[in-house]
Amino acid sequence: MRPALRPYVLIVPALLLTCGILYPFGLGLYYTLFDFSASEPQPDMVRFENYEAVFTQEAFWNSAWVTVLYAVGAAAVETVLGVAVALLLHRSTILGRILEKILILPLMIAPVIAAIIWKLMLQPSVGVVNYLLRPFGLGGVQWTDTPTGALLSSIAVDVWVYTPFVAILALAGLRSLPTSPFEAAAVDGAGWWYTFRRLTLPMLWPYVLVAVIFRFMDSLKVFDIIYALTEGGPGDSTVVLQIRAYLEAIRFQRYSFGISYTIVLWAVVYLAAMVLVRHLGKIQRRAAEVTTK
Repeated sequence: MRPALRPYVLIVPALLLTCGILYPFGLGLYYTLFDFSASEPQPDMVRFENYEAVFTQEAFWNSAWVTVLYAVGAAAVETVLGVAVALLLHRSTILGRILEKILILPLMIAPVIAAIIWKLMLQPSVGVVNYLLRPFGLGGVQWTDTPTGALLSSIAVDVWVYTPFVAILALAGLRSLPTSPFEAAAVDGAGWWYTFRRLTLPMLWPYVLVAVIFRFMDSLKVFDIIYALTEGGPGDSTVVLQIRAYLEAIRFQRYSFGISYTIVLWAVVYLAAMVLVRHLGKIQRRAAEVTTK
């Protein structure tokens, strides 16, 4: 092979992958301009009426609010717990090395399987969680049978599954930090809290923000955990945008309308990612300034 042709050959897989992504996306975007449904064998072009219907539907704003609550709650709890676990594991002890290996176990379980397991464990009458809490007078809690309980239970399952991901990423960041600033702080007699607040956290923020971006983006388009745990119930208390799109397109068989939901969700995820990635650049520059001081 000629050296001049090698770059073009190497780019072919990426080009094919890009086409494989853009084609169904463009086709779905095209379908939203029509009124495809099970009751409409000959769809007409309606232009942007599907999007107008989406934004004027009360169910959309309810789903958007539930999606934001879920994404912010899950990402915030996972970030705090993940960083705390990483700080504990950063100490080179035998127990820490053992826990580090155990930490990845939730990540080896498919989220939908984890949600089904937790659904059985949270059963009010026969679930093991209420059985363990009964001696403390907390048995019989309706974990997924109330709107607030269902949302909190869904967030808790998400936290159980994905906190190890944040912890592993934060732990990798801790182990890559330079040692000279910490040695200088120790010589000056700086305490643990001052060192953490002035050195560790500013330099660790880029790694933490990367974890936040991954988890927040993933939580915005969550489907498997909530559907397996509550199916969007009770009522529509846990119907996030992804589940609303599924209900409209599959269960109600309004295909174009359901696809419009997914396009709106894509736009939300894209804009949120742009904002967070731009903020990541600023955080990286601040971390570099702390390192060079």
